[in-house]
Amino acid sequence: MEETLLATRAIAAVNESEISFCKFLSANDTGETGAHQAGIYIPKPAVKILFDEKFSRGENHDRWVEIAWHDGKVTHNRFIYYGRSTRNEYRITQFGRGFEYLSEEHTGDLFILCKLDSDSYRGFILSTDDEIDTFLSEFALSPSDTGQLISKGVEPLPVDQESKFQEFFNQHKLAFPSTYEMSLQARQIEDEIHNRARDVIVDPDRKLLAWNKMEYDLFRFFERCYYETNIGNRKLDVDSFIELANSLLNRRKSRAGKSLEHHLSHIFTKNELSFSEQKVTEGNSRPDFIFPDIGAYHNSNFPLEKLIFLAAKTTCKDRWRQILREADRIPVKFLFTLQQGISPKQLAEMEKDNVKLVVPKENINLFPDPYRPKLMTLLQFIRLAKQ
Repeated sequence: MEETLLATRAIAAVNESEISFCKFLSANDTGETGAHQAGIYIPKPAVKILFDEKFSRGENHDRWVEIAWHDGKVTHNRFIYYGRSTRNEYRITQFGRGFEYLSEEHTGDLFILCKLDSDSYRGFILSTDDEIDTFLSEFALSPSDTGQLISKGVEPLPVDQESKFQEFFNQHKLAFPSTYEMSLQARQIEDEIHNRARDVIVDPDRKLLAWNKMEYDLFRFFERCYYETNIGNRKLDVDSFIELANSLLNRRKSRAGKSLEHHLSHIFTKNELSFSEQKVTEGNSRPDFIFPDIGAYHNSNFPLEKLIFLAAKTTCKDRWRQILREADRIPVKFLFTLQQGISPKQLAEMEKDNVKLVVPKENINLFPDPYRPKLMTLLQFIRLAKQ
């Protein structure tokens, strides 16, 4: 309860604010790349959190604001657009000497910025997996959906995408579909609309993120339609309302990890890899993936060096340690994650415990520079497993 209290405060601030934004702090943001004075980078699609308009290259623009942080600190910050240099980027700077959240240990934390009025903001830093998951689940966000403005309403969808979503809802509107069904439908829709089915072989990193994005869009659409159809304008007493809200949040949390496993499983199958999923190794341990299969794992004559373990977690700032107790026969643990950046201290601990990270290709530059060569893309992991 204590761990999610800060997330609850951040959620309330987002709901009360004019506009909000969130992103994972990258190594560049926290100064690990030597760019400490550069401040927090804000992607161009989210520029509205800083300025009322986008600027063109050729001149700099800035303004000063006040940010009240969750721990009681207040900073006077500069919002700046660098247009005169080669940078062509927006940043938040001038946090003051010793501002702790821009230290390397906070790489991978979730930064949330809420605009109260033109000159006043609230800022939050969420550091634990539980805090981050609670916040993202509230707004039905994937880790890949960060780095942009937080939507509190219904976002318009492309016509072809919405029509396919509606067709799926019409088929399942009496009962919420399983995570497997939702993941399967998202892959089919994404493949049909964008016609990039071969990416599952040539660019699985990109394909996974595309499926993940499509599934979160589908889930949000289905969830809204489901509750509008089955609840509508019915008046609920307090207990019923709380029960409904809890069931909604629990469904959002539970499906995130499972959907990631479903997409990875499909990618491995399409790449003709042999593997076992969620099979017992020792005790109650059920690793996400064992290559080539669970039979080989339990065969004492099978060469140990040919066994591969892979866990899948959407975020892994704290939870990576859970996998150390799974599959005792395999000393090296591979971990696929959507986490965008991790501190050098945590990465050093992972390395010490023989945990090797597998991350989407586009996330690699968000990690500290000395550790980037040690990270593996999904395509590289598949090639390793095939060997």
